[in-house]
Amino acid sequence: MLNMLEYGSSTEQPDLLIVHGLFGSGRNWGAVAKRLAPERRVVSVDQRNHGQSPWHDSHDYIDMARDLAEVIETQGAPMDVLGHSMGGKAAMVLALQRPDLVNRLIVADIAPIPYKHDQNQNIDSMRSVDLNGVAKRADAVDQLAATIEDPTLRSFFTQSLDVKERRWRLNLDVLEAEMPKILGFPEITGRYDGPTLFLSGANSDYVLPEHRPIIRELFPKARYVKIAGAGHWLHAEKPREFIQTVQAWLSKAV
Repeated sequence: MLNMLEYGSSTEQPDLLIVHGLFGSGRNWGAVAKRLAPERRVVSVDQRNHGQSPWHDSHDYIDMARDLAEVIETQGAPMDVLGHSMGGKAAMVLALQRPDLVNRLIVADIAPIPYKHDQNQNIDSMRSVDLNGVAKRADAVDQLAATIEDPTLRSFFTQSLDVKERRWRLNLDVLEAEMPKILGFPEITGRYDGPTLFLSGANSDYVLPEHRPIIRELFPKARYVKIAGAGHWLHAEKPREFIQTVQAWLSKAV
């Protein structure tokens, strides 16, 4: 069972499930979850091989969707689902395979397609950190500066570092081995006829006009919104706009 963080109490609105992306955790979404919680109960999970959730030898979207289905089934009712990046792909597969569990779907800056960019260089960077020399998170941030130029990414990666235990809360070996599956998208049949929002950063190239035919085929009720001035990490770069858009869409979707 995935590790869950819960915010707020149940209301007349459906509970919301938040699913993080690669190298993230449910805790990364705490600020967003707290802002959304007054209107609905929010559950933010650690995906397999991330955070406090169990480690497995596989990391494909069929398994990740099955993990999410198990979480929703324990809640006793369908949920609204918000997934970012890898989490968005897992949420899409969940909706396609188990539409009975998903009231409304929000896909944050990802499309149901394979991507060509690689993430294993970031795994190499995390492995390069001498954990014996890390007394505080800032020490790891400093070491990552040798291989990662973006300070935001350095800070993000170290959120998954257990400083006390001197270990990463990421199953780096499996994530590396399964990277082709993470970058891809499974060939599955199905269609999700529920309300679906593809929420993207205007400066991101993850969701492009040429992706819309496949999106419409799988998600015929898809709507599209872009957040100005935001890239792939839209919820972190423009949190107020992101939260306001999610709140407005959830209140209108039927």
